[in-house]
Amino acid sequence: MEKEALAIYLDGDVSLVAGTHTHIQTADERILSKGTAYITDVGMTGPEESVIGTEKEIALQRFMTQIPLKMEIADTALMINGVFVEIDTQTGKATGIERIYEKI
Repeated sequence: MEKEALAIYLDGDVSLVAGTHTHIQTADERILSKGTAYITDVGMTGPEESVIGTEKEIALQRFMTQIPLKMEIADTALMINGVFVEIDTQTGKATGIERIYEKI
């Protein structure tokens, strides 16, 4: 909610408001009425079969036991999340926004 409110407040003054936190790419990309591109969460770059990049088993054990085990980076296929934004260089307004989700 806060990210969207900030985007509405800044609409027309900035080209892009792109949030991140949950590491899960949202499907709410759009151009606001005054020309600001917006997406709530661009997602993460890292191991796809993981819990925010951590080995699934370790993440589950931490969750179930509440024991602060050392987090290990998952050794799985990688992904890249992000956005591609087209911006009019004369006005600074966004003219397009597209989500990027690629396995590498």
